[in-house]
Amino acid sequence: MKFASTRLVAADIKSMVAFYERVTGYRADWLAPVFAEIVTPGAVLSIGSAETVALFKEGSAEPGANRTAILEFKVSDVDAEFARLKGHVEVVHEPKDLPWGNRTVQFADPEGTRVALYTPMTEAARQRFSDR
Repeated sequence: MKFASTRLVAADIKSMVAFYERVTGYRADWLAPVFAEIVTPGAVLSIGSAETVALFKEGSAEPGANRTAILEFKVSDVDAEFARLKGHVEVVHEPKDLPWGNRTVQFADPEGTRVALYTPMTEAARQRFSDR
């Protein structure tokens, strides 16, 4: 089994796609007016409009309801990314060092999902994330 992607359901798909294009620096591939993918070297982020939920099971997902997941993107310089994005997206917390060796910053996407950018700062953290 291979983990293929994470899909977000959006009430406003255009603002969600624009947010993730800005954060990742990658352009979305619009596979349909209600569905887009942002393909990065490490993972695929899929974004579907609320209308797509009914294709699976009505009510099985709800835009803006997530309060358990944090999408994380590994970057080479958290502080530079914070400087680039801080005037354009909602900041949850400014860059800080975490006990497990990462320096991280966190934003909120237009639907409220938390998005963290991190840089491994210790040798142990760099080793742990070198394969990813």
